[in-house]
Amino acid sequence: MPCMLIDPSQKYGPYVPLKLDNRQWPTKTVTKAPIWLSTDLRDGNQALACPMTSEQKLTFFRLLVKCGFKEIEIAFPSASDTDFSFVRYLIENNEIPDDVWIQVLTPAREDLIRRSFESVVGAKHVIMHMYNALCPMFRNVVFRNSKAQTIELATRHTKLIRELADQYATSHGMKFRYEYSPETFTQTELEFSLEVCEAVKEVWGKAGPGIDRIIFNLPATVEVAPPNHYADQIEYFCAHISEREKVIISLHPHNDRGTAIAAAELAVLGGADRVEGCLFGNGERTGNVDLVTLALNLYTQGITPYLDFSDIQEVIDVVTSCNNIPVHPRHPYAGELVFTAFSGSHQDAIKKGFEAQDIRHVKNAANGESQMWDMPYMPLDPADLGCTYEAVIRVNAQSGKAGIAYLVKQHLQLDLPRKMQIAFYKVIQDISDREAREVTIEDITTAFRQTYHFGGPNYEGRLVLRSFHITAEPSPHSTNDDGEPSDERRRFDGTISVDGVLRVIRGDGNGPISALIDALRTHLEIDVTLREYLEHGVGGGQDSKAASYIELVATTDDVKETRRASESWWGVGLDSDIVASGLRAVLSAVNGVIGDRELPELKLSIGSNVTCDKSHVSDVIINALGLELPRRLQASFFEVVQRKTHESDGKISHDDLSRLFQDTYGYEVEDKGKFSLGDFHFERVDGGGPLFKGEMEIEGVVRKVTGEGNGPLSAAIDALLSQVEGTLSCREYSEHAVGEGSDVKAVSFVELVYESPGAAKKEAAWGLGSDTDITASGIRAALRAASRLDVVVKKA
Repeated sequence: MPCMLIDPSQKYGPYVPLKLDNRQWPTKTVTKAPIWLSTDLRDGNQALACPMTSEQKLTFFRLLVKCGFKEIEIAFPSASDTDFSFVRYLIENNEIPDDVWIQVLTPAREDLIRRSFESVVGAKHVIMHMYNALCPMFRNVVFRNSKAQTIELATRHTKLIRELADQYATSHGMKFRYEYSPETFTQTELEFSLEVCEAVKEVWGKAGPGIDRIIFNLPATVEVAPPNHYADQIEYFCAHISEREKVIISLHPHNDRGTAIAAAELAVLGGADRVEGCLFGNGERTGNVDLVTLALNLYTQGITPYLDFSDIQEVIDVVTSCNNIPVHPRHPYAGELVFTAFSGSHQDAIKKGFEAQDIRHVKNAANGESQMWDMPYMPLDPADLGCTYEAVIRVNAQSGKAGIAYLVKQHLQLDLPRKMQIAFYKVIQDISDREAREVTIEDITTAFRQTYHFGGPNYEGRLVLRSFHITAEPSPHSTNDDGEPSDERRRFDGTISVDGVLRVIRGDGNGPISALIDALRTHLEIDVTLREYLEHGVGGGQDSKAASYIELVATTDDVKETRRASESWWGVGLDSDIVASGLRAVLSAVNGVIGDRELPELKLSIGSNVTCDKSHVSDVIINALGLELPRRLQASFFEVVQRKTHESDGKISHDDLSRLFQDTYGYEVEDKGKFSLGDFHFERVDGGGPLFKGEMEIEGVVRKVTGEGNGPLSAAIDALLSQVEGTLSCREYSEHAVGEGSDVKAVSFVELVYESPGAAKKEAAWGLGSDTDITASGIRAALRAASRLDVVVKKA
């Protein structure tokens, strides 16, 4: 079986270095972009297993024009009718912009040269590109030509091209330039390459400065030596060709040794003016030099490449669809993974780099300075190529906490504390180890939401904050040990959902968070201690919110032992109110504390019933008052009952429960409330809804009011709204009849929502009204609800 030789020198010889006594290129620096020529449609196309169709070539040509190429080798028109027809299509359909030079390739054969000229008739700007091979292998083996015969072949056909160029320029008003390629240049004796090119230039006889320069394209037809050798060859050629100012030195590197990029860059230092290549390095064998990489290498050094890859994905899509060759995931600048870090240390550096750069750019902007890109592991800003930072950090088993934290920050806007990063990192590592695959962004965000019960109803835990009030309570001691006034205590009075049941809990502390922790300890026997609390803002302006992070530990008898506990639980909360944000973070952490353990039941007894819930309370109201409460009102009143029974060890009689309901919602009580209804009537407005006109007693003063709506209730609320600051709206309305025969009446249930000017939160309240007139019943209910709200009344 064939294998690699132990001594390859028995089979392969080394390249012969060029002896340059004073080479200049190693000390030079590139300061401008070379002239670019794309040969995707010719050299790239001929290397494809399935060459492009005419439609694909047209799509590719349009892409090249869009990217900014001013010289495009479009075909080998004498090689096939397909290529010939494509050239004709571009010309006849005006696809070629006036500032773009098309280039066509022809070998040194008269019939093929004439066919090539026929293909470009009518084009404005044409580069006629002729080649013949010069190296000893081709002279002696392939063509069996002497040096003299090789020179004669090149000059004779150059003379023909000159004559035809003059003829077509005169007859068709065309402008021609000439490119000659001494094929296999890097494998040819340098002196012989120079001799041939000098002879070609002399026969062409039209080389001049500027646009009239002759192009000598010096290809590494096969890359057989390191890139520094190519640079030496180019420097030597540039130094020894005559009339250098009338010559464009062009490069055409192939990638057989994998160093075409380096070869091109060093050869430009050696004096080359122009580079021929393909997008993403397509071409024979291992491909031509990649023009995308070359151009973006310049771009990352602050040099304008004059090629635009602002939408790199479009370029990738067109090239891959036309070539039917994918771009490798690790391909420079364009690969799927080139802006991606899986390694934990790399992710940490990138995360810190972004944070430092954001701060630096703010200072730069304030001082009118350039905002320079300087990031670990990322020489180019993906945004410059139309890419997002979505895939900069991706997660697998090798990833670290910093990368995961970066993705959480990018997608959830949460800047996790370091210790919480460690805790969540373990969650993701478990997923990665279990699944044995890359962990996606969706995996991470879903795991975060599930772990910390963050992000809405779908991720709620066993304990959920529904509503709360924080009040200041006098300290039991008026002064502290130093004789100074003691700080006020805070009382938490709120409603939380416990396994789907609303529970009212109360607690005291030196702040809202400690008061909630006290309430959880008192009512649910959850004994935890706060170890760490941090918060930051999310967003700005009216949409800004506070993000809070809480670390809890189990309480022990030893304070120091509690603080040093190895096990802890983290939680996160997000709310426009910073207090609510902290409270939500507490419950987020507590959900982790309790797991699946059983919690104490609610202690509430009505009459002789030992344990009661929301349905028992509603049954009492039905039996005593005949009222069928809406579901939301049942929940609201259940909270009221719990608060009322706190001082009576959770006990209340049937009669007391009925009176509590009537007093709370103003049902058939003498107290009129803050707002009450007087005489009223409705008028119909042309093209509109009903118009309410009547009297309302507001804080003891009767006012005449009017309002319009799409129904009687909304018109009455509109009339009330004209007398208050802020906004009022009806969230829920229902009604049913009570009584029989002549005693029947309507009972209405209304929930209003009120938002006072400048208030961070809306408040809601229920009200009841009864009347033989169903319309009056609904309006009375709305006014009762408004009476329970802290409505700001306008001055009369």
